[in-house]
Amino acid sequence: MRLEKCWFCSSTIYPGHGIQFVRNDAKIFRFCRSKCHKNFKMKRNPRKVKWTKAYRRLHGKDMTQDSTFEFERKRNRPERYDRNVTEKILKAIKKIDKVRVTREAKHHEKRMKGKKQKEQKEAARELDQSINLVKAPLALQQDSSLTLPKIKVKVSQSQAEVSAMEE
Repeated sequence: MRLEKCWFCSSTIYPGHGIQFVRNDAKIFRFCRSKCHKNFKMKRNPRKVKWTKAYRRLHGKDMTQDSTFEFERKRNRPERYDRNVTEKILKAIKKIDKVRVTREAKHHEKRMKGKKQKEQKEAARELDQSINLVKAPLALQQDSSLTLPKIKVKVSQSQAEVSAMEE
């Protein structure tokens, strides 16, 4: 059973699935679904389409330099199989998968490192801006320390005229 890769999004295509497109110069393009095929026909670049693996790798969302990816490469030469070698390979595959999962987890942790602090700052800023929704208006009038200072904005005459015309 041969598993192919989608030319556009790089996902695996299982036998009996997907679409094959053969160009006039005999180059074969395989697509996992019609979404990829249509994007290819529209001449879209997979590196600019956000949901593809090419985009994610290019923009640092997925791991790119990992030695475990080399085991996934396509090999076209036939191999003679020996039972002992096959057993060792199957054991190695399990080990490689475990290594890949741990590396992906580390990569994800590294990417999400400062996200919690950033979210807390954004939440505090939003709370400062809309404190009147949390505190009662009367409490805000009595204690002026709870409110933010008023900001004065200069309006040019042309803007004042436009607003006067709309009224």
